[in-house]
Amino acid sequence: MIDIYTYSDVVVLGNGDYPTAQLPLDIIGNHRVMVACDGAANAYLDTPRRFDVIVGDGDSVSQSIRNAYVDKIVIDHDQETNDQTKAVKYLSERGHADISIVGASGRREDHLFGNVSLLVDYLKNGINARIYTDHGVFIPLCGDAEVACRCGQQMSIFNFGCTRLSAEGLQYAIRPFVSMWEGTLNRVVKEKVSFSADSYYMIYIAY
Repeated sequence: MIDIYTYSDVVVLGNGDYPTAQLPLDIIGNHRVMVACDGAANAYLDTPRRFDVIVGDGDSVSQSIRNAYVDKIVIDHDQETNDQTKAVKYLSERGHADISIVGASGRREDHLFGNVSLLVDYLKNGINARIYTDHGVFIPLCGDAEVACRCGQQMSIFNFGCTRLSAEGLQYAIRPFVSMWEGTLNRVVKEKVSFSADSYYMIYIAY
């Protein structure tokens, strides 16, 4: 059973807006391992918390942080991936397959759209990563799944290749949508939503 409030304490902090909602703040506060994406370290240093390492191409890290944390900076010059993926790769190579991503939203909506779509690519490589924003959580799924919910909670579903996709526990029936918008703005009517699917899809659950 998938529960959005049961999160991984292995965390990637993105270089978007620093979270203000309680759930992503709790994830940051309870982390066991924290990787900051490049410029995210600039904002993080203004908090009482500390990261374990900074990962990215180095273009957003201030010189003062470079000087103070030279032993915690990992530069990855691969221009075919973004900093979020570099951070996820860094953690995966060290045996972490479950990852919470915060700070990925805000500032640039196009970056958020790209970051969310990458969750499916991570899942295809055996990495279960979620993006927690100030308003909800994006979770990539494959095949049948059950998700713990509250009645009345808002949910959207995005198809990433399913030819069979249905669910029980939602107000509106779903199908293997062709357009991204078609599965948005659904509503949970039970305490559990059960999905039946034959490939990859993404759900968004509002807190």
